[in-house]
Amino acid sequence: MARLFGTDGVRGLANRDLTAELALDLSVAAAHVLGEAGEFAGHRPVAVVGRDPRASGEFLEAAVVAGLASAGVDVCRAGVLPTPAIAYLTGALGADLGVMLSASHNPMPDNGIKFFAKGGHKLDDTVEDAVEARLREPWQRPIGADVGRVRDYTAAFEEYVSHVVGSAPHRLDGLRVVVDCAHGAAYRAAPEALRRLGADVMAAFAEPNGLNINDGCGSTHIDRLRELVTEHDADAGIAVDGDADRCLAVSADGELVDGDQILAVLALAMAEQRTLRADTVVATVMSNEGFRLAMRVAGLAVVDTAVGDRYVLEAMKIGGYSLGGEQSGHVILLDHGTTGDGLLTGVHLLARVAATGKPLAELAAVVERLPQVLVNVPGVDKSRVATDTTVQAAVTAAERELGDTGRVLLRPSGTEPLVRVMVEAATVARADTVARDLAATVQARLSLPR
Repeated sequence: MARLFGTDGVRGLANRDLTAELALDLSVAAAHVLGEAGEFAGHRPVAVVGRDPRASGEFLEAAVVAGLASAGVDVCRAGVLPTPAIAYLTGALGADLGVMLSASHNPMPDNGIKFFAKGGHKLDDTVEDAVEARLREPWQRPIGADVGRVRDYTAAFEEYVSHVVGSAPHRLDGLRVVVDCAHGAAYRAAPEALRRLGADVMAAFAEPNGLNINDGCGSTHIDRLRELVTEHDADAGIAVDGDADRCLAVSADGELVDGDQILAVLALAMAEQRTLRADTVVATVMSNEGFRLAMRVAGLAVVDTAVGDRYVLEAMKIGGYSLGGEQSGHVILLDHGTTGDGLLTGVHLLARVAATGKPLAELAAVVERLPQVLVNVPGVDKSRVATDTTVQAAVTAAERELGDTGRVLLRPSGTEPLVRVMVEAATVARADTVARDLAATVQARLSLPR
């Protein structure tokens, strides 16, 4: 049987893969695993529950709340808020667990359940396995006064926005900013936080109706934001995704500023402010080589991890580092949050623009991105990619050919029979040729029988 938890919680097509029954049962299992600490400490466990605006989130939230309360957990229902808000509130309230209903940047018909442990941290694999192992197990149901109580936590929005605003190292007075809210969970919080910091804000795609989340907008559809920034003569634009745990940006001339560039700008700012612990940044193997070169020139170290913000966070906690992130825009500022936070990231990026008086494009230019080509090779035995001698010989030959001007990475997909071939080179044409040659070798050697 396939593992229920993926790289970021449990996700699937709402009401088909992710049903109300599954949501309720998962919540009961999570209450048993994560609520035990509260029980051992002699108090009834408490959970914070939030969601993004998807229509399916309404019935899934009801199922989650019912499951938790039926297991004896008191529930603080925070309503529509970003994923990092639920993580923050879980820690700030001393809750025993947090639950977020969102499928992040996925299309509206999907939804997902993300759990947070005490302190607002994502679950590691062993805890997820423990939750899955206790799914639908026989249990003693509480009755009478022992069932959980449910209340709407009306202060949740204000507490999260105040937290983001309070983290800003500099005000944003004088900056004109377009914020693309993806018709998602940050539709209120993002414009409000930026305005409180003094920015002149145009809120775009900030009218969620339950059906339009991520629809042609947000951090996975950046083109509309690029147009709006130039049309309105803005200094910058920021785009979050549906649950606002990631952020990408656009400079005044309409150029994309990706996660690698954002990470570099923040790293240099924090190094200057002496808040970049150990002068080290954590990134994933997919970060552009131009980012690593910029960090090397600045005298900063880079620690590489597997793709996924949970692995970035794990490395940060082990090494005691304060900054990490991904090319996709998941950035973790560990002094201010326990997970990727698109609004927090955008605020700190814009604060650097305001503090230096330099255009975002100039700050982002510290990273000269090497052309990068990604080719997906489907229908292959991904488990053999690291051991097949012909494939590995082809990788070695490609690396030798590229020398110091490029990089090769073969990465098995975490969820599909797929291998991703990534090549960086001095030119797009060179990267494309090398990537397609390697993809052909992978396809020829590792194809699964039809």
